[in-house]
Amino acid sequence: MKKNYNDLALLILRLGFGGLMLTHGIPKINRLSDPSGFPDPFGIGSMPTLILALIGEVLAPVLIIMGLKTKLAAVPAAITMAVAAFVVHANDPIGTKEKALLFLFAFVVIFLAGPGSFSIDGRKGR
Repeated sequence: MKKNYNDLALLILRLGFGGLMLTHGIPKINRLSDPSGFPDPFGIGSMPTLILALIGEVLAPVLIIMGLKTKLAAVPAAITMAVAAFVVHANDPIGTKEKALLFLFAFVVIFLAGPGSFSIDGRKGR
């Protein structure tokens, strides 16, 4: 009998990339008390930019890990990584923007493939 490991693969992808993204986002929470110096590539201010980064690097990954509103949560996570790679690190060498690109690709795959059955979203669908 042939086993289908797609749902397990999606679980590993969600847990791995969601969890690793939290290691980048959680330290940014401390910057809420003093966001000065936080990159502001769009000129909207350091605090609004920091809040958007926290949505993409903390809130969205937590939802992705749980598999709750996964496709919706993958959008701000992917956008945050696209901004990091193509705006904040636009003039940096590929080695510097590599992490952001890897996260971007993973969140796009999660958006396209969905959470799989080992998720809250997957359980609701049954």
